[in-house]
Amino acid sequence: MLTLDHDWIARRIPHHGDMCLLDAVVDWSEMAISCRATSHADPANPLRAADRLGAANGIEYAAQAMAVHGALLAGTSDRPRQGYLTSVRGVTLHAARLDDLAGELCVQAERLSGDSNHILYQFSLSHDGRCLLEGRAAVVLDADALGKENP
Repeated sequence: MLTLDHDWIARRIPHHGDMCLLDAVVDWSEMAISCRATSHADPANPLRAADRLGAANGIEYAAQAMAVHGALLAGTSDRPRQGYLTSVRGVTLHAARLDDLAGELCVQAERLSGDSNHILYQFSLSHDGRCLLEGRAAVVLDADALGKENP
């Protein structure tokens, strides 16, 4: 059985070292992914500022879950396409910070629509059943290649 842990994730997304924020994939399908993270409580978290981790940083956790989802959909033999978060909309913060929460965060992303180059996700971050933030994100795949095709 394939273990979708931190090491597996770090080999498939562009974020390495402390910037790889997710611990594991809990569940996934063609349309959605659920991940687990504990790095929010780490004093060495690279997203911390003024000795705290603001809740808006949860968007980065969600973006990494989307990247992992893309890697899973690409399959083990294909290199995942490079994705770029181009916008976030409808973001609602239900907490001020993340670093003061003990235990695991649940990071979820659901693909709402998309084609071969553009994807719209709905995402949320929760802790112990409480939603901390939610919103939508647009992702463009291989943006550099798109620009070369349409000069």
